[in-house]
Amino acid sequence: MDYSKFFNTELEKLKKEGLYRNFREIDRPIKKFPKADEIQGEEERDVEVWCSNDYLNMSQHPEVVNETVKTLLEIGSGSGGTRNISGTSSYHTALERKLAAVHNKENALIFASAYTANQSTLWTLGKKIKNLEIFSDELNHASLIQGIKNSSANCHIFQHNDVDHLEQLLRNTDQDHPKLIVFESLYSMEGIRSPILKIVELAKKYNAMTYLDEVHSVGLYGDKGKGIAVEMKVDQKIDIINGTLAKAYGQMGGYIAANNEIIDYIRSFAPGFIFTTSICPSIAAGASKAIDIVSLADQLRIKIHENASTIRQLLESIAIPYIDTNSHIISVLINDPFLCKKVSEKLIDDHGIYAQPIFYPTVPKGLERLRITVTPKHRKDHIEKMIKSLDKVWSDLSLPRKNSTKIYIKN
Repeated sequence: MDYSKFFNTELEKLKKEGLYRNFREIDRPIKKFPKADEIQGEEERDVEVWCSNDYLNMSQHPEVVNETVKTLLEIGSGSGGTRNISGTSSYHTALERKLAAVHNKENALIFASAYTANQSTLWTLGKKIKNLEIFSDELNHASLIQGIKNSSANCHIFQHNDVDHLEQLLRNTDQDHPKLIVFESLYSMEGIRSPILKIVELAKKYNAMTYLDEVHSVGLYGDKGKGIAVEMKVDQKIDIINGTLAKAYGQMGGYIAANNEIIDYIRSFAPGFIFTTSICPSIAAGASKAIDIVSLADQLRIKIHENASTIRQLLESIAIPYIDTNSHIISVLINDPFLCKKVSEKLIDDHGIYAQPIFYPTVPKGLERLRITVTPKHRKDHIEKMIKSLDKVWSDLSLPRKNSTKIYIKN
């Protein structure tokens, strides 16, 4: 086999389909955000960041940075190994206690990333629980899908947020088989909530466990930023909650929260936990500090939602299509991979607005978009400049203008 030819052929195919990814080199100095530095060879220039998942700017919060640096200087840069060998520190256990408290659970378990937490936990459940039937929303994150696939458990895909379809699948499955419903509280590419109350009711009716991904909800919704499950008062009815340290908390890593026996079971059987080096103590310390700050950050939560509302209103005024939800995520619909990349390129090249294009496999083919994320540090003048730039690019490329799609989920 000509290996080089194979790789090059596959890459060329990706480019012809408009699905090849280019990365812009962007540095985010603390004192400048939402301005950032784009590096182009020996040159750099100012751009504005509109696609960061550092939702509350915790990665640059002085108390978080200071706590991280302090621990780094005291403990060093590495954890020493996997948790079962030498990689468990007081910083890890303290963080797990805080994460459990965030979700009103008995315990929590930290992974290197939320992707790893999802993949490892679902793989373990699917492999170890005999005859487990898994029910997965069709728009679930790749980490959820991969964990289910790798487990080889019998999987039923229900249409996005369609509880009638989910119940049909549950009803037609052997009632004696154990069941697990896997879904997200807030879908990151649409900003759409799930019908969490109805799913929980179905889980109880059909004796199914529930696995909820709260990655884009934690820190931004619910009392003290505890997430949508807490906001909807169903946290005690969810068996396993997945979250991340890398978004509202601005750090790195992921976790699950559940009762003691579930956490102990995953800790004891999940290869993705057992054989992976633990996160650095300095990151754990920074994350703990971020949780403390975020729990009291009601004004930041109010600000980010006010900013998102302003953007939606301005998009409406210039008839640029977007998914109109009540979340902090705003998806501007383009529905063509080449045009999506062109819009993104013109925004940054002509206007200094950095918003990466989103296309397959992140979203289905034909549903390409820009995913706009705003933070509390974006001011009114930043928002107006971004909208004005988008309006100009839309006209330059003669893109269609039409009414937006309003999507709300009533629980």
